[in-house]
Amino acid sequence: MSEATFLILLAALVLDWFVGEPKALWERVPHPVVLFGKLVEFADHKLNKSVDLDERRFKSGCVAISALILGALIAALVIQFILGLLGFPGAVLETLIVFVFIAQKSLADHVDAVSRALREEGVDGARKAVSQIVGRDPEYLDRSGVCRAAIESLAENFSDGVVAPAFWYAVFGLPGLFVYKMINTADSMIGHRSDKYLHFGRAAARIDDLANWLPARMSVFLIAMGSAFSNGVLRGKQSLGTAFRDAGLHRSPNAGWPEAAMAGGADIALGGPRIYQGETVEQAYLNSSGRHDLDASDIDVTLAIFARSCFLGWAVVALVALV
Repeated sequence: MSEATFLILLAALVLDWFVGEPKALWERVPHPVVLFGKLVEFADHKLNKSVDLDERRFKSGCVAISALILGALIAALVIQFILGLLGFPGAVLETLIVFVFIAQKSLADHVDAVSRALREEGVDGARKAVSQIVGRDPEYLDRSGVCRAAIESLAENFSDGVVAPAFWYAVFGLPGLFVYKMINTADSMIGHRSDKYLHFGRAAARIDDLANWLPARMSVFLIAMGSAFSNGVLRGKQSLGTAFRDAGLHRSPNAGWPEAAMAGGADIALGGPRIYQGETVEQAYLNSSGRHDLDASDIDVTLAIFARSCFLGWAVVALVALV
């Protein structure tokens, strides 16, 4: 850790909030995460053989994620070394790299699109909008289900799309950021419980759980403070209490923390049964005493909490840089 690291992180966070994804750029060159995805696809194609026994597929998955992490680490070390030789221009370039891997504005924009679609086009339009950010089948979602899916995505991705990359960059610089994003990308692509990835992707899923363990719990305090600034101190306390009470009800060891905190902060019920690939997955409600009948206004409330949580994160980074 160094003062320069935190100043670069702060600049990247602010830049991302006001600029967001440079779509014109990514139409011409591939996004780094897309490149990570291509490497995961390559490893999957070469090592994940359907004819292999389960134990063999698990070992192949371990080799795959190890190679992917090593590749990301080496690339980051080389880039960081080169940027270090450039002085101030190198710091500017590093800020742009960090900015690319943080998803505040794009996340807020995607979730806000669900709220606007629900108001302007009804449930059908909102289902189409929410399908861009969730893995569950949108055709089975009613109005409350669409809102719940969007809010859960907002909360979970605040942790692994904002807090986690910022945390791992703050601790280990570009190597920490690159390795985390590679792990997270691999988990999203092969860390499933389907027949194809149950064994091959198990190591990637477990490593992703470990990488997100602390950031998920850190996100709770930011969401609780964001809730307090948005809806009053009592709601902030409710956010924190709900997280510690209900996080363990979630199927994921990490996602339940920010989702429960957001549920308590907005006084709504999240979670519950959902449908993935035509199959119903049972899950308890988080903050079950909160409102179950949700609408676009509830998405707006959680977006306000999200914004204040992000700003408070900036304040923490700035404070650490100063001391």
